[in-house]
Amino acid sequence: MAIKHMTKLFAAMVLAGVASHSFAADTIKIGIAGAKTGPLTQYGDMQFSGAKMAIEQINAKGGVDGKKLVAVEYDDACEPKQAVAVANKVVNDGVKFVVGHLCSSSTQPASDIYEDEGIIMITPAATGPEITNRGYKMVFRTIGLDSAQGPAAGNYIADHVKPKIVAVVHDKQQYGEGIASAVKKTLEDKGVKVAVFEGINPGEKDYSSLIGKLKQANVDFVYYGGYHPELGLILRQAKEKGLSAKFMGPEGVGNESISQIAQGASEGLLVTLPQAFDKDPANQPLVEAFAAKKEDPSGPFVFPAYAAVEVIAGGIEQAKSEDPVKVAEAIHKGTFKTPTGDLSFDEKGDVKNFKFVVYEWHFGKPKTEVSPQ
Repeated sequence: MAIKHMTKLFAAMVLAGVASHSFAADTIKIGIAGAKTGPLTQYGDMQFSGAKMAIEQINAKGGVDGKKLVAVEYDDACEPKQAVAVANKVVNDGVKFVVGHLCSSSTQPASDIYEDEGIIMITPAATGPEITNRGYKMVFRTIGLDSAQGPAAGNYIADHVKPKIVAVVHDKQQYGEGIASAVKKTLEDKGVKVAVFEGINPGEKDYSSLIGKLKQANVDFVYYGGYHPELGLILRQAKEKGLSAKFMGPEGVGNESISQIAQGASEGLLVTLPQAFDKDPANQPLVEAFAAKKEDPSGPFVFPAYAAVEVIAGGIEQAKSEDPVKVAEAIHKGTFKTPTGDLSFDEKGDVKNFKFVVYEWHFGKPKTEVSPQ
């Protein structure tokens, strides 16, 4: 009786394995890793929205080599330790292609695991140069670097704002401090003195001490490297305490939530962002597809995330293989038509010729581009 039962059980297991293998053979898993929880969830929403839309639209056109793409979602909360746990789960889940991660501090340790395990990772959001400075073959990005974004901001400050006394503030994290340092170097190279270079602790609620230092130094311009939750509070408290300096930040602050936190103090904030891909007439059918799902395509990481999926799909097609090593080679060699342009990559895996644009933020109204044309 026991032997007969075991035989039936074994047969059922074999059939289940065959069925599972059959399903897997008709699909290609695309991991999407980013913040689904925590203070930076809105940026994660942009990434998941863009990547899932690309998967949906590629599948509607027949998929990749006749196979459907399947999204597998992972939450790293923009926490480095959680990102490592996510990367290990990606390995265990047998996922070979990842769109993510979001924050540079999470992307870097996760990318170590992907490189070691032969998994392709394309980040649409992490801008820290260190991520691609290590000679990895499996790591790419569809957004520009802080080493480009910092000079774009610094040059605009020096050439167009022309402040008298500048402060550069950062959140002591890989992304924030990295871009703040790039801005500081650009300013100093152009002969603009940075009177205050100061770090704050993420999650703080009271910035009286910082604002006191800025007022004492008679600062009339502040560049902030970091994310919107902290800058929103700094802006609001600076206005309350009578600091009348102009502020600027990177794409990590370019989020409607900064207006909710800072209220009217967000008016006039300068922000460097990817160009507005949702305003490109060629992308209007895609914009309408987002609107039909009641999703906002205007966030800085939506279109780069969409592009990341298209690059993976194009790499598989060009390689005529799902072997990630062969796909990575095809991505390095190829050019891929996406809603963010025709993308090609350098030897480090960085997208070529990515452009950052300077915008002025308005409270309750759309942002306006102020970059020199």
